[in-house]
Amino acid sequence: MNRPQTIQIFLPDGTPRGVKIAEITNRVVKAVFVPRNKLDYISKREELKSVGLYFLLGEDSEKAKPMVYIGEAEDCQNRLKQHHGLKEFWTHAIAMVSKINAFTKSHVKYLEHVSISQAKESNRFVVENGVIPSKPFVTESMEADLLDSFDTIKVLLSTLGYPVFEGVSQEAVKQQQVFQLTGRGISGQGTLIDDGFIVYRGSEAVVEETKSCSEYLVSIRAELVRDKVLEPNGNKLVLKEDRLFNSPSMAASILLGRNTNGWTQWKTKTGKTLDETRRG
Repeated sequence: MNRPQTIQIFLPDGTPRGVKIAEITNRVVKAVFVPRNKLDYISKREELKSVGLYFLLGEDSEKAKPMVYIGEAEDCQNRLKQHHGLKEFWTHAIAMVSKINAFTKSHVKYLEHVSISQAKESNRFVVENGVIPSKPFVTESMEADLLDSFDTIKVLLSTLGYPVFEGVSQEAVKQQQVFQLTGRGISGQGTLIDDGFIVYRGSEAVVEETKSCSEYLVSIRAELVRDKVLEPNGNKLVLKEDRLFNSPSMAASILLGRNTNGWTQWKTKTGKTLDETRRG
């Protein structure tokens, strides 16, 4: 069950879009958010010169979801510098370190194992890690403490705008109002949540886009087909998993194969539009 929490965010360079240091006030884990162009700045500070778990975050124009790479390091600062020359996709990094320097190599290797497993299971981001690393041995009591730290990591990541571990299943949003979409011979269902619009598994999409459909939308649909998220079924495509899109309009456009206003296309069973229901 969700509970109220206090999160403190410090801006060491005074810039809202720059480096951020976030922590839940009564927990030992803190998150250090670093834009890629701020690596030189953060290298002059001490926060990342310690053992930690890190996330490289970014997007690829040919992928329908944001991307993440998860790793561990004895010196997060040096590891980020290495990735600066090796990996292209990322624009931001978030390192999770201990405020009291309590993490050891075994601790972060365990957190890496859990994090990659959970990120793949949630299917919210494209996980760039090819394999899930083996689970290292930790004592039962230490495992309990590390899982508590993992809960803190989940909250801090989401607070900084990257809900890597939050799934989008129908079960998780079953209390939300369901909206329907019909047109061009297809139908779909979905619901509006805090960070976008979920289209439910089993919703239908057209096979071909209209001639006026934007290139960006065409590329996203093609990626969904390549990833077998949209699969052919007769003269339609069918969504094989619950899928979160960043807006009702993107969700509707994906299904209809044309640019459209999702706020007027998604409707309740009684015919009220999403706009009338949520913004009217």
